[in-house]
Amino acid sequence: MTTSAARPVRIGLQLQPQHADYAKIRATASEAEDLGVDIIFNWDHFYPLYGDPDGLHYECWTMLGAWAESTSRVEIGALVTCNSYRNPELLADMARTVDNISGGRLILGIGSGWFQKDYDEYGYEFGTAGGRLDDLADALPRIESRLDKLNPQPQRKIPVLIGGGGEKKTLKLVAKHADIWHGFADPEVAERKIGILRAHCADVGRDPAEIELSVGVQGEPDEVGPKLRELGVSTFTVGTGGPDYDLSALSKWIAWRDAQNS
Repeated sequence: MTTSAARPVRIGLQLQPQHADYAKIRATASEAEDLGVDIIFNWDHFYPLYGDPDGLHYECWTMLGAWAESTSRVEIGALVTCNSYRNPELLADMARTVDNISGGRLILGIGSGWFQKDYDEYGYEFGTAGGRLDDLADALPRIESRLDKLNPQPQRKIPVLIGGGGEKKTLKLVAKHADIWHGFADPEVAERKIGILRAHCADVGRDPAEIELSVGVQGEPDEVGPKLRELGVSTFTVGTGGPDYDLSALSKWIAWRDAQNS
């Protein structure tokens, strides 16, 4: 049986769709693909998360459709889709469509949502964190069911990535539904979250080795990478925002990946 530690290292880039025009975003996606990145993510917000709060910004899923055409090798996805913004059946159909356009390269990243400005400005009910997680728990089986019904089918079983570290609800949903767990954590926090995830897997009768472990990283690969690798993390994602999209950190992580996988 494959274990998490046996998975090869993969490197992701969160190409944040803010403070730049789309031509720059597209060019950066192409540059990252040429550098050898494994996955390119955007995010699902309607406004910038830092810098000018009313600065340039683009919608997530229409951009993923464009990336499906403008890239050829990398996997693509949102880190992460906000469950609140789209009917689950519609989201499943969108994911299937982008997966087909890309030739089977979509990762369906999803979370419960948290950025209140998006909700307020676009007319969604913000509610409570617990309520949004309950909505996600309701949506995931509906997404899975709709994906099974669509014609044509996706090019592959679309990997579901669930982002978040909530110990009682989010990680339980990961154990039930996810192919990939993504967290934003230093090694000490990641160790705790992974331990709790494994306990939830035991509760639902799932082998935790089936779930790929993914972490957003900062800092030097040689310092951060080995500690997370020991925990079974195999996907390491760096983020960059506009207008400049500095890929120097990404290059370091790609070089580290190549050394680890050689």
